[in-house]
Amino acid sequence: MIDAFASAIDALFADPNIGEDALWKAGGVGAGVAVRIIRKSPDRMAEFGESRAVLSTVGIDIRRSQVATITEGDLIVIGAETYRIIGEPMGDALGLVSACEVVKV
Repeated sequence: MIDAFASAIDALFADPNIGEDALWKAGGVGAGVAVRIIRKSPDRMAEFGESRAVLSTVGIDIRRSQVATITEGDLIVIGAETYRIIGEPMGDALGLVSACEVVKV
């Protein structure tokens, strides 16, 4: 059953309309490792007393089969843009994908 999900995940990341080529730099150094990522930009609601603000965020999903040890402080380079992973990446229930919150550097 997990093989079917892994194949589906691989197909999503390989799709040129969804996945993107990137470089992962462990600790932010080195030449980097070529990976496929899915970039997400969900809005989040922040509350300040009686006020609310919508904050844009950037998230990156990366397959654990390509990067099993991704952690806070690593860099993801997509074309000319560089992002730093903030916080610990969260894994999915099957251990196939790590979801990372990132900031542009």
